[in-house]
Amino acid sequence: MTPNPGGRISSGGRGDAVLDIGGGDGSVCDDGLGSAKAAIVKRRANRLPRVRGLTAEVETYRAGRLVGLAEFQGMAGEPNTLILDARSADAYAEGHIRGAVNLPFTDFTDLSLAAALGDPNVRILIYCNNNFSNNARPVLLKRIELALNIQSFINLYGYGYRNVYELGEVVDFNDPAVGWVRG
Repeated sequence: MTPNPGGRISSGGRGDAVLDIGGGDGSVCDDGLGSAKAAIVKRRANRLPRVRGLTAEVETYRAGRLVGLAEFQGMAGEPNTLILDARSADAYAEGHIRGAVNLPFTDFTDLSLAAALGDPNVRILIYCNNNFSNNARPVLLKRIELALNIQSFINLYGYGYRNVYELGEVVDFNDPAVGWVRG
């Protein structure tokens, strides 16, 4: 981190906000705030075990929540069900499954999820780029271990949305059964 005179908050270049409460030269002030900086560092270090625990919990749960296209589309037509497209707003605008609502994964917060999904018990159907064999805009394939469905499922579960199902097969968005809407 580059020293930050005046105790201001900066991005630190990694996406995390960094509070520099030092003397501007990387040192820690002796005004009692040094312990606050240590607490911030400790709290960040303690996140990884919680993330691992959540991921392990979701791994087993998710395995029973993968559905084929026919079941996915059948569920989509039932009450208290919505399709969530967590891709970028631009990708969604270029094309998506009919009836899907868009909330980009990067925008997931308690407030944004509540606004987009409403009832935490609503059945949520998710899909991502890797569900499509086309490998063409707007669904370019990603490395499978980094597929958006995995992060979306973990985050929805972590935010308390447990009634989540995931499209568990690869389909062609040109297949009329998919219900693809082009932007």
